[in-house]
Amino acid sequence: MSPFKQTLNEVKTKKEELKKHHKNLKTILQCSNATLIRCYGGLGYTCFFCNDQFPIPLDLKTHTLQTHSEITNIPFKKRGMCDYFVKLDITSLQCRLCNEYIEDIKSLLNHLNTVHEQKIFTDLKDYSLAFKFDDDQLKCYICLNVFTKFKKLQEHMNSHYRNYICEICDAGFINERHLYTHKECHEIGTFKCNFCPKIYDTDRKKKSHEKSVHSRISKSLNRCGCCFKTFRNYMDKQRHLVTVHGVPELKIDCQACDKVFTSRRMYTVHMKRDHLLEKPHKCSECDKAFSSSDLLKKHTLTHSGLKPFQCEVCKKCYGRRNTLLEHMRIHNNDRRFKCEHCGQAFIQKCSLKGHLSSKHGIVH
Repeated sequence: MSPFKQTLNEVKTKKEELKKHHKNLKTILQCSNATLIRCYGGLGYTCFFCNDQFPIPLDLKTHTLQTHSEITNIPFKKRGMCDYFVKLDITSLQCRLCNEYIEDIKSLLNHLNTVHEQKIFTDLKDYSLAFKFDDDQLKCYICLNVFTKFKKLQEHMNSHYRNYICEICDAGFINERHLYTHKECHEIGTFKCNFCPKIYDTDRKKKSHEKSVHSRISKSLNRCGCCFKTFRNYMDKQRHLVTVHGVPELKIDCQACDKVFTSRRMYTVHMKRDHLLEKPHKCSECDKAFSSSDLLKKHTLTHSGLKPFQCEVCKKCYGRRNTLLEHMRIHNNDRRFKCEHCGQAFIQKCSLKGHLSSKHGIVH
């Protein structure tokens, strides 16, 4: 039986509760500068009242306040309390009746009720995911954690709402639907990949595998939300959004050095490899360890004795394609490593290091 099947009395109670939430929300929108966010679409933050999208949240807030200032009817989707929640931009939240700045929605409702005697239903749980866009970083205004995607920030916000609690892991969720979806991660079974023979014990693991490994096959996983064009992988889609639709390019600054990354994955790899010095992938043949499985695979070739990459000029063989490419610089006289002190150039980086040490007394 579905967890959402209820008796007639329960349905009636839920309908009355939903009406109260709608009335409270209408009062919030009429008496403050809080604005609704429908979702984050292909081009950016989508207006709740029309289909306009804005890469910058401030532009959406300005658009909503100027274009949809007269709140007469809020176009809610036909859904019940189990699905109900709203996303509110509360940046520089201010009461319109007295211009006082307010910290959050709970404080605003209390202010409107006690100071301005507005009709507020106080016997309700909080179903408003609130966001503050005070700077260029996507930040949770409650715990100040920083995120690179609005979707991840929205998922994180659930941790601050404990309207519904998972009895298995004690995680909190804003509504019953979110809890029900979360519980799927605890269901153990047999879940076969739709593209290959691999089998996983949870549906979430299967979906994660399909998204990361088979994104080239399942183009629907990488579809532009604006023009619905499909791409082979996530990075191609992101480049398309930046160059064609003008979406601001994602830039993640490393807090430990001056490097900047355009994807969360590249940043994570950099942190683990260069700053945390994590090397979880250990060689079974020797005591060496590596930061990634790809590096380990390349290393294991040294133990196999196989040298499948042959130079067409001198016929030398190499175990790795990169080593062959480096060797080809000799035949092409590719002197890309230039000394900044005397201008002498070298084919290999190690030769430049030797030159710096012997000629200029510089040791790296």
